[in-house]
Amino acid sequence: MIKGVLFDMDGVLADSEHFICSAAVEMFREMGYNVRREDFKPFTGTGENRYIGGVAEKYGIRVEIDKVKARTYEIYGELVKGNLLPLSGAKEFVELCSRKGFKLALATSADRIKMEINLREIGIKPETFKSIITGLDVINKKPAPDIYLKAADCLGTDPHECLVVEDAVSGIKAGKSAGCRCLAVTTSFSRDELKEADWICDSLAEVPADAISW
Repeated sequence: MIKGVLFDMDGVLADSEHFICSAAVEMFREMGYNVRREDFKPFTGTGENRYIGGVAEKYGIRVEIDKVKARTYEIYGELVKGNLLPLSGAKEFVELCSRKGFKLALATSADRIKMEINLREIGIKPETFKSIITGLDVINKKPAPDIYLKAADCLGTDPHECLVVEDAVSGIKAGKSAGCRCLAVTTSFSRDELKEADWICDSLAEVPADAISW
């Protein structure tokens, strides 16, 4: 039976995808390159190293990833200040899972600095989660299963007893590879693209009842 819920962050709890995309586009513009927003979509959910690095590779741009990532986060922090909102039903669903006695983990491919900015802006306390795993805590990023395997282990649960909540194709692949059941939210990708998930909803205000009652 379900014992743990492993939440992705960007596109699941926070409506942040367009902000980080805008920040990365601006960072590249400062470097003298005009990249397009759609260039980033294949790398959504894979963490900022790949999100930024993948676009840099596409255009043949050589970057010092830690330096350009730090600048992107600086821009991101300014963009989201007072503007970042929780996605529909996100806070309520987290609270529901907590009331049901599930162990909660946050498993985000983002770095800790972005995670802290997001939780602060959307009003979810870090202590809501028994464990927080970021992209800096695993070597192999999504779609590898490592982050969800680590999150389940930190909760003291078997992955087969955990529900992964994701918005990205790479995240669903990671969750399924880890042995978890997956709930997909159509924030960033279509239902057809997310069809590998066990359940699909348009927002966390519309979660199928059986997704948390198995």
